[in-house]
Amino acid sequence: MKTTLILLFLSASSLMAQQSIDLATLSYRSGPSAPYENNQGNARETGLMANFKMPVVINETSIWYTDLTYQHFNIDYSVSDPGSIMPLKVHGVILQTGWVKSIGEKNAIQMLIVPRFMSDLNEVSKQHFQLGAIGLYEIKYREDLTMRYGLMYNREKFGNMFVPLVYLDWIVAPKWSISGLLPIFAKINYHATEKLTLGFSHFGLITSFQVGDPLYNNDYIERKSIDLALFGRYKFWGGLCFEARAGFAVGRSYLQFAEGDEMDFRVAILSFGDDRTQKNIAFDSGPILDLRLVYNLDLTSR
Repeated sequence: MKTTLILLFLSASSLMAQQSIDLATLSYRSGPSAPYENNQGNARETGLMANFKMPVVINETSIWYTDLTYQHFNIDYSVSDPGSIMPLKVHGVILQTGWVKSIGEKNAIQMLIVPRFMSDLNEVSKQHFQLGAIGLYEIKYREDLTMRYGLMYNREKFGNMFVPLVYLDWIVAPKWSISGLLPIFAKINYHATEKLTLGFSHFGLITSFQVGDPLYNNDYIERKSIDLALFGRYKFWGGLCFEARAGFAVGRSYLQFAEGDEMDFRVAILSFGDDRTQKNIAFDSGPILDLRLVYNLDLTSR
């Protein structure tokens, strides 16, 4: 079974042109309490995340790729505010699934549909579901440099969101590499030993969650955070790794808006026609600690 699984991913790797793949990730994040913007109290964020990936080979030039993510965020407030959701608990399930096809030896395309379930799990309805898509065109410039260019779209609760994408997988030097899908996530890696990797990580994504609790009249929550952190990853058995990230959540916010209160559209972090009325109290950015258990499959002989 193990041999079959390895052969499956090695076959897929020739089409995906990646150095390695994190097949499974479990994560817990936390940080110290941060003050409200009006300094009348404090709020503390904790979160959980699980991610699983599965590329399935269709033929010599095509695979069907699936990426499933569950996320949970919990905000505890020290002082309540009338009309604000306190405490705040939201859940997200994001599925990315679709076709990856190689075009010759140096090019490929990816076309993924991205349905999402973004909810507080109260009185679930179709309003708690979202639909988006991702398209990427891949160019393998050299054996040590692969890039993809494309666009992500999602129909968020705050309106239409477009994110231009640039994927980078670059072995800069024998011990240095850069990988990621900008502007969403990226890593600068220093491969200190065969088992230990150190570096810098970035993760930033704006999402929105439907509130079903009838006390809040179908309001929604917009979550925004750019996580900048130093990390260390240690491979302690086979492909099983422990990773710790410590850094700062820049521009972090959980903003509450009324149903139908939308902007014209958003391109990455740039908002257009945004005259929405915020209904809750925001709290400040702050330090974060993220602990991860990862199963990684190395697809090269680095």
